[in-house]
Amino acid sequence: MEKKIKAGITGASGYAGIELVKILARHPNAELACVTSRSLAGKPVVDTMPSLRHLIRPDMAFLPSDPEEQAGMDVDVWFLALPHGAAAEYAKPLVEAGKTVIDLSADFRLNSLDTYREYYGGDHRAPDLLKLGKYVVAELFPVSASDRLIACAGCYPTSILIPLIPLVREGAVELEHIVIDSYSGVSGAGRKADMGYIFCERNESAKAYGIPKHRHLSEIEEELSIAAGRKVAVQFNPHLAPMTRGISTTITLPCKLGNVEEIYGIWRKYYGGRPFVGVLPSGSYPDTLHVSNTNRCDISAFLDSRTGNAVLCSAIDNLVKGASGQAVQIMNLIFGFDETAGLA
Repeated sequence: MEKKIKAGITGASGYAGIELVKILARHPNAELACVTSRSLAGKPVVDTMPSLRHLIRPDMAFLPSDPEEQAGMDVDVWFLALPHGAAAEYAKPLVEAGKTVIDLSADFRLNSLDTYREYYGGDHRAPDLLKLGKYVVAELFPVSASDRLIACAGCYPTSILIPLIPLVREGAVELEHIVIDSYSGVSGAGRKADMGYIFCERNESAKAYGIPKHRHLSEIEEELSIAAGRKVAVQFNPHLAPMTRGISTTITLPCKLGNVEEIYGIWRKYYGGRPFVGVLPSGSYPDTLHVSNTNRCDISAFLDSRTGNAVLCSAIDNLVKGASGQAVQIMNLIFGFDETAGLA
């Protein structure tokens, strides 16, 4: 039998952490060796995740989260499912110990310390690691066994960059007047007790928020600017939708192409054979219901002859493709496993 790598999860009690436990507990090439949580330390994992009793050892308990102790553990890859600011504290000793670190927070997504300070309201806790961090959307940025610190793209940016970056790289669209409207399920706000996110407040309710400078705007604009070779500014309008999980995104922008099939030709060039991007025919609409609990991003495109705009649509599960599933997909690519391992 092929030897499995050992995986650990720091911060396994949040929504993204729970999804990681679900995926890694059934992964054919990885052993879930350790899960940590300061709030649940000492408690059996199956008591807080009873749906996984058939996959997790009954004696596996949450360990306290301690960066130095974790650096000394026999674990090959650590997933950091922590709030921004906290992940940097763990990344430094883990990277120095030779571990592969896949960070689901925002701590290593940006190249600029000034931009981080502007959008996250404080100084970066590990600025010397910022250049080591590699921003990754699995289908757009290659990874290798030499990569030690991965910044997994955010949920909104994943739904935006997958349809948009290929067109920007190929010079197929204008870079001014890009408008992005995204609708997220409430789980995107994290697992917390907050009056604004309880059922009675969010059920039958949809609203915009975070306009004009949602935190994810920083990585959206930075990655689009890198792809374009010049500064790109976009109008990003996030919304809360009355659903538990999922993101639906619509991008409207001026297009240089003569017909919609040229957009699809570019998408086929980038995503042909990639298992987790579903390119839907023009005239169909990606639906969060159809990607829920999957690692797939469905995309489609339209050309509006009246306005000259292209309209790009996408749908993902914010907790899987937008977080934990994509993180495991990246692990698969780094360690040479089948890209779909644990995710099919």
